[in-house]
Amino acid sequence: MSAGTPRTKGRRAADTTTARATATAKATATATATGTATGTSATGAPATRAADRRRWYALLVLCAGTLMIILDGTIVTVAQPAIQHDLGFSDSGLAWVMNSYQIPFAGLLLLAGRLGDLIGRKRVFISGLALFAAASALCGLATSPGLLIAARFLQGTGGALTSAVSLGMIVALFTDPAERGRAIGTFSFIGSAGASLGMVLGGVLTQALNWHWIFFINLPIALAAGLPALRLLAPERGLGLRQGADALGALLVTGGLMLGVYTIVQTGQHEWGSARTLGLGAGALALLAGFVVRQATAAQPLLPLRLFRSRNLTGANVVQVVMISAMFGFQVLIALYLQQVLGYRPAAAGFGMLPTGVMIALVALGLSAKVIGRFGPRRALLTGNALLVLALAYLTRVPDHASYPVDVLPVMLLIAGGGLALPALAGLAMAQATPADSGVVSGLFNTSQTVGGALGVAVLSTLAAAHTAGLRAAGHPATSALADGYRLAFTVSCGLLALSLVLTAVLLRPGRPDPERPIAGTTGTAEASGTTAAATR
Repeated sequence: MSAGTPRTKGRRAADTTTARATATAKATATATATGTATGTSATGAPATRAADRRRWYALLVLCAGTLMIILDGTIVTVAQPAIQHDLGFSDSGLAWVMNSYQIPFAGLLLLAGRLGDLIGRKRVFISGLALFAAASALCGLATSPGLLIAARFLQGTGGALTSAVSLGMIVALFTDPAERGRAIGTFSFIGSAGASLGMVLGGVLTQALNWHWIFFINLPIALAAGLPALRLLAPERGLGLRQGADALGALLVTGGLMLGVYTIVQTGQHEWGSARTLGLGAGALALLAGFVVRQATAAQPLLPLRLFRSRNLTGANVVQVVMISAMFGFQVLIALYLQQVLGYRPAAAGFGMLPTGVMIALVALGLSAKVIGRFGPRRALLTGNALLVLALAYLTRVPDHASYPVDVLPVMLLIAGGGLALPALAGLAMAQATPADSGVVSGLFNTSQTVGGALGVAVLSTLAAAHTAGLRAAGHPATSALADGYRLAFTVSCGLLALSLVLTAVLLRPGRPDPERPIAGTTGTAEASGTTAAATR
């Protein structure tokens, strides 16, 4: 039949009408996500553009909240000696400045993510910001070790509430694969840059003012994120507590994660093979095993086990535990190496690590979305992971008296692979999350990151310290023994990154996961359709 027949013309007209209807539906979904109503046909385009701008402004709000949380995690590390001197912490007690934050943060992430699904992610996000800001003020005003530790526990709780739902909200806001890639790249950059910036600010504020200001700096950031969030983030009712208020499951998983992280961070005072460590570790595993059994039998589980039918979600979390354990361990140990072996002041050590943040920014913001869009997240992850392996391999031969431009700077530049690997990993983990469970999937992803980081720092620090102590006992000079201990830790980090490279190749599926396709076992309701309107209703 010729192209000009009435039947063909009618088919084309129908196709055009369908396309316009689809475009209108997508515009309506986008506008609903950001709390902006679409206009009529005459004003629909400006309304859609306004809604689109609000989505990106909302991303900036979520990134600001994440920056505050990440910043606080590293800014305290540099200021610990000053805190110890001022408040009179013992050597063992000083560890609780970090531990009292890490334990509730890691333990509550999964529960906080599920709460976001049930009562609304916006409500959880803003509550976390408010609690974190109030706790930061208490930390800055602390005059005793006990008060600081209690305030840090509250900080960890607020940080878990804010962090757990942020990635899920980004996935709900950006359903287009290309836009989602850019958004996750921006979010990943903020996390990496915040860690580097924290090292610099911690040294500068502590030297120029005092350690109290490393906590007060959180207050303006909280205001900058919280006030716009009230207007830019659309209100959510959530699924309702009856859809997943598993109190017993919440107790089991929170208790298991907190006890597990407590066991890990205490290995600096108690050996890995000690009866205390083994007993607490067994208790944590028993609680987590009980949680799995509970989720398999509960009518409304906190963490539906059907989520793990997604090979990429499960594999991405496994890969992340291994990769982040190496990267977090590197971040802590390289700062100590610069100060204890090369003799840098805290501020100088922070500036020495700044190229890492700059390079990750360039890759995450300018390159990662394009690479992921063209080659797929799995190949992007493999490439970024390979660069990280090269970086740590180069660091294993760092000499006792290293030259920063020759021996350290190349490593800081190669760590740019993280700017490619981290967004790809987040994309793989979140690709098939539906609006009904994006909060708990985000919480799970953050939990594996936090547990991996705590495990990496504990294991690598213990290895470095034990090797250094052995060399000192054998009569080696202090600087040489320290350098050799760090080299061993860097070698193990390199091995962990190589393992994560192998796991990526074996566990993760090639290709581009379809963000619109729900995880097997989810219902086909409007909430699981993948549209932004349903995600933020």
